[in-house]
Amino acid sequence: MKRNKLASALRLLSLLLLVSGSCAFAQDRRTVQFSGLINDYSPLSSTVKGSPWEMHGEWSMDLHLNWGTADFAADMTMSGFGRTPEPANAVDPTQPLVNPHTHHIRLTNARITWNMKGCPTYLTPIPTTGFQINGTVSLMTGNGSIAPFETDPPSSTLQVCVTGGDLIRYAMPNSNMTMLFKGPATTHFGPQAIHGVVRIAPADLFGIR
Repeated sequence: MKRNKLASALRLLSLLLLVSGSCAFAQDRRTVQFSGLINDYSPLSSTVKGSPWEMHGEWSMDLHLNWGTADFAADMTMSGFGRTPEPANAVDPTQPLVNPHTHHIRLTNARITWNMKGCPTYLTPIPTTGFQINGTVSLMTGNGSIAPFETDPPSSTLQVCVTGGDLIRYAMPNSNMTMLFKGPATTHFGPQAIHGVVRIAPADLFGIR
């Protein structure tokens, strides 16, 4: 009798583990992950202190398709350039790594918009598919502290676009990433788009949406 009860309990436990594992897999199936690299420069501008800046980093994005929201993270290094002697005082690309520093940027629980309306454009070839998220950043650091150009709490807004080619053979529907700031962050990053590349993306995002 005890053996029968033990066997029944073990079977029930196995069934519960199987069901819970299947549910977890189904939930994971509705969260898709992107990641990639950032490599760009900010332009020389009188409104961007210390410009031009060289920018490198990594980014990631989790799309929670069940809720239609996404979480974005970017971790970046930035550095400026020296200047030629007076009177020219021009930017000198042979003097890099001036004032190196880091930024950690987060945008959480942002609504996914399944189009490219308002996203930065490319000359050629022109991306034909894409989506975007927009919202107020939840974190903006400079060397680990609140960035000196940011408010407390953060008030800069960020648009992140992921775009690419057609859903056809020998093409990638998710290949490019851009970040576009508005608000206080533009005084450091500039008002232009910051460009990155997609390294890891779902094979067919639109097929599982």
